[in-house]
Amino acid sequence: MPQYLVAIHHPDNYDPSTEGETMVRDIDLLNEEMEAAGARFFAGGLQAAPRAKSLRQQLGGEVVVTDGPYIETKEHIGGFWILDAANMDEAVAWGRKAVVACRAPVEVREFLAMPTE
Repeated sequence: MPQYLVAIHHPDNYDPSTEGETMVRDIDLLNEEMEAAGARFFAGGLQAAPRAKSLRQQLGGEVVVTDGPYIETKEHIGGFWILDAANMDEAVAWGRKAVVACRAPVEVREFLAMPTE
């Protein structure tokens, strides 16, 4: 079964302490629903983007580590699920529920299937 990333996007200035009890409950209920349906493979929240480290290889082969995200944007991934879903439509249906529970934009993307030998 294909796997899909359902990623929650937060603005740069997102403060998780503003998440009310209702939102936390809604996310917990969604996690329980995903688990009961056998769809949830993994879920996790991420620290704020400024706490990230980005790594880039230079022309000479040296790897440089810098603070913060690699790409300058106004939104960053704040958490995600990895789901087992039959198809994109099923994954998007979970994504719709994630938008409501998390009160934030969500991206759904299928994992690249590697050919088997």
